[in-house]
Amino acid sequence: MGRWPLLQNMGKLEVKFWGVRGSVPAPGPQTTVYGGNTSCVEVRAGDELLILDMGSGLRALGQELSGTPRRASMLLSHYHWDHIQGLPFFGPVYDPRFSFDIYGATRDARGIRELLAGQMSPPYFPVSLETCRAKLTFHPVADREVLAIGEARVTARELNHPNGALGYRIDYAGRSLVYATDNEHGTRTDDTLVELASGADVLIYDAMYTPAEYSGDGKSSRVGWGHSTWEAGVLTARRAGARTLVLFHHDPGRTDEGLEEILGQARKQHPNTRMAREGKTLEL
Repeated sequence: MGRWPLLQNMGKLEVKFWGVRGSVPAPGPQTTVYGGNTSCVEVRAGDELLILDMGSGLRALGQELSGTPRRASMLLSHYHWDHIQGLPFFGPVYDPRFSFDIYGATRDARGIRELLAGQMSPPYFPVSLETCRAKLTFHPVADREVLAIGEARVTARELNHPNGALGYRIDYAGRSLVYATDNEHGTRTDDTLVELASGADVLIYDAMYTPAEYSGDGKSSRVGWGHSTWEAGVLTARRAGARTLVLFHHDPGRTDEGLEEILGQARKQHPNTRMAREGKTLEL
């Protein structure tokens, strides 16, 4: 569906969006341009395949990977349903020729396997995690931890979201990507994220709300819901010196037309802003 060339001949870090929505899938005629699947981003760092989150977009990624056995790393921001609901429908996880290293935080004294198995158990789902035939290896990740995945360097930081969420920075071949979905601005984590995204080539940012929706009045306010705005994303990108800002985790009720309007407003303040769109690839 097209590519956004950013920097040419300077490494092989590549990003593809498979799911860009927040909270719940939003299929329909008003979301056909930007897509309706929930969070899932594919990152190619040389020969390494990294998958950021397991939202409903993971199913289509699985279809593309099917028939090509390989090893991959899956980095989970958190365990809210819209970020893990694609796992039961991810074909390669049932294929013994595949191997996955799954990274995520321990929450409420429960590890990754236990947390993921919860949605794949009766009466919620008829197939258990134990039936997955791919090799699954689970790796707990803590705040400030730095991971070596092939030649990629991955840094994890805790963000501001109910029940916790990790943001990730991926550095490879002189290029850098920051994935900061499900983060609410206006707390000490603002400085954390600016530090994480310092000098990044791409900042993928939770821009679920407009400033008016976020501040609201009374019951209409989204303060405390764990998400941010495009305006806060622009400010973060500016403070961090991030070259390209990608607005992500779109509100499920936001139409394609509404996203275009937001993109126009954001570009007035940060010209190198993109709107995350399913099927779109960033080449760094």
